[in-house]
Amino acid sequence: MNETESIKPDTKLRPWWQRIPLTLQIIIALVLAVCLGIALGAGNPNAANKDLINNLAIPAELVLKALRALATPLILVAVLHTFMTTNIPGRAGRKLTVLLLTNTTVAILVGLLVANVLRPGTWGRLAAPENTQAASQSIDPWGLLKDAVPEAVLKPLVDNNVIQLIVIALSFGIVLRAIKSEQIAEGKRGYQPIEDLVGTLFEAVIRILNWVIALVPLAVFGIVAKTVALQGFAPFKSLFAFIVAVLVALALQACYYLTRVKFGSWVNPLKFLAGGADAFLTAFSTSSSTVTMPITFEILQTKIGLRESSASLGALVGANFNNDGTALYEAMSALYISQVIGQHLNLGQQLIVILTSIFASVGAAGIPNAGLVTMTLVFTSVGLPTQYIALLVTVDWFLDRCRTAINVMGDMTVSALLDGKKPRSIDET
Repeated sequence: MNETESIKPDTKLRPWWQRIPLTLQIIIALVLAVCLGIALGAGNPNAANKDLINNLAIPAELVLKALRALATPLILVAVLHTFMTTNIPGRAGRKLTVLLLTNTTVAILVGLLVANVLRPGTWGRLAAPENTQAASQSIDPWGLLKDAVPEAVLKPLVDNNVIQLIVIALSFGIVLRAIKSEQIAEGKRGYQPIEDLVGTLFEAVIRILNWVIALVPLAVFGIVAKTVALQGFAPFKSLFAFIVAVLVALALQACYYLTRVKFGSWVNPLKFLAGGADAFLTAFSTSSSTVTMPITFEILQTKIGLRESSASLGALVGANFNNDGTALYEAMSALYISQVIGQHLNLGQQLIVILTSIFASVGAAGIPNAGLVTMTLVFTSVGLPTQYIALLVTVDWFLDRCRTAINVMGDMTVSALLDGKKPRSIDET
């Protein structure tokens, strides 16, 4: 996934069940959950089993609660860590920033367009999780601007206020980056303890997140078993429609990338696709942009023929900020759930979804299963019940792989655009 995996200990030191790939664990959980759901009634459950069926969803509720708790501190330290550790040269850095923001914005707009046209949330009905209330929200632009300034620095972490969190993270990130650059120019290293602290906090939160992600198969088992037992297979028609809509949107985003490559660089789009095949397959199979990164960097130079500077900026530096596929997925998820529960998101609220998805994706590229984490922030920003994320977990394992491939394709596109319309000369090879 756009999504990256953190460094894991030697598999020989881990229990046998932890050596099974997470995707395979989820598939096994899905099969077992369907079998249990059928055994418990498949839409016509016995009243005596009601308590047992309802308790099956407890693991999913706990995982969701943990994700909500981790989302805000994780995004904060991730953004700070990205700004502190990423080296971006001046002019090329500005061009890189424009390209990344443009690609991410287009991805979100494509996702919202497909979701508004296909309306997958109306293809079937999903029962609302218990204790769910759809919060209505009126949009006041001036009120939103005033609310962007927090009353206290740590208050957004307590209140899960997304807009305020983004303002604090970006402000501190930009300032700390400027201080670091100034001290490096003066030969000082006073910034190093702060950078080390931010790096340590980031690693600590990532490790806690890995514990939560390890429970996802159990959560999938419980929520699917409960859904099949109480409602049969009817609810999954809507989820299937959502999968189709996301795949259509990702395909359109891929077409956008190829168009940009065609008219914005010297690279032939067909050569771009053929040369990047290994990176796309690696991204899909591993669901990790980090694992794919060295492969992407290599093929951009050897198979596509880009300059090393362009390849490094797009594939190595840009990958720390680029999360187009995940941003698209989050925007579509918000609109999908709003359609399912009949809570119309007006243009103002969809604008908030766009802004939240863009800024939440800035530091999310280095976060495992970033889509699940930052989705809680996007939902909260427009008053959508986050309980529905538990249902999306059942299909996230597949869509995660698809959007990771799109994230890598976005990195490659940025590299091609940075390389310009003139291929490298013989002297540069």
